Amino acid sequence: MTGGVATGSPSGNHRAGRLPLSIFLIAHDEVDRIGATIRAVRDLTDDLVVVDSGSTDGTQALAASLGARVIHNPWPGYGPQKRFAEEQCRHVWLLNLDADEVVPDALAREIRGLFASGEPRHPAWRIGIAEIFPGEARPHPLAYRLTPVRLYRKDRGRYAASPVHDRVVLEAGVRPGRLRGVIHHFSVRSLGDQLDKLNRYSDQQADDLEARGVVIPTWRVFVELPGNFLKAYLGRRHAVRGTYGFLTAMNYAISRHLRVAKHVERRRLAATHRDRVDPPDPTF
Repeated sequence: MTGGVATGSPSGNHRAGRLPLSIFLIAHDEVDRIGATIRAVRDLTDDLVVVDSGSTDGTQALAASLGARVIHNPWPGYGPQKRFAEEQCRHVWLLNLDADEVVPDALAREIRGLFASGEPRHPAWRIGIAEIFPGEARPHPLAYRLTPVRLYRKDRGRYAASPVHDRVVLEAGVRPGRLRGVIHHFSVRSLGDQLDKLNRYSDQQADDLEARGVVIPTWRVFVELPGNFLKAYLGRRHAVRGTYGFLTAMNYAISRHLRVAKHVERRRLAATHRDRVDPPDPTF
């Protein structure tokens, strides 16, 4: 991986009122969302890093104007891009956000409170993430929440190198704490945009399965869509969001079906190609 030239205004020494904490984001064409993300946390840090993979909508200029150090790195996959971003950070403590996530004031105060007496008592912290769908002002009180590690010491954990799974892998024995506050996740611009994004992601998932030599049985194509619809609609409680919850659950199910469908299709095409190149001996 090769990094580009950083833009923005490096802030030098740690400034009063800001934490010994680097905050990093990865981005691509996020000019409509990244501004709110940066504004919500820029007073927490003197080291806000945005790693951009080639935006063409002005994301880089907006992030730099808001005080971020913007670094270009060609897209290598989710995990590798976040590992690259970790390496650009100046502090040992890191907070990772996606470019469509916003830290509300209560969570910002809670993070600040962790450092009020020096070193936080845990080397890593889980933070709840709740989606806010179009037309909603705040997360639904019954909305499903993921709780990944997002605040951590980079000498005790790093993002996994997987191109499709972005999760922090902690060293053996590290038990993360959990914050009460919740990140607000504005993941859906529109249903069409969501489906486009999920379709592209299913390509990357199919690539990953092939690279790892994983074979998913063909029968899964018949159950993947209904099974994952129920997982999202009931298990992840999209049902509480009314009609829009039904529609987003359907999009999720379609994307999971596409992952398996593309995987099965690639195996079928590969087998057809092998038969053409090396046809069976007719004497047997």
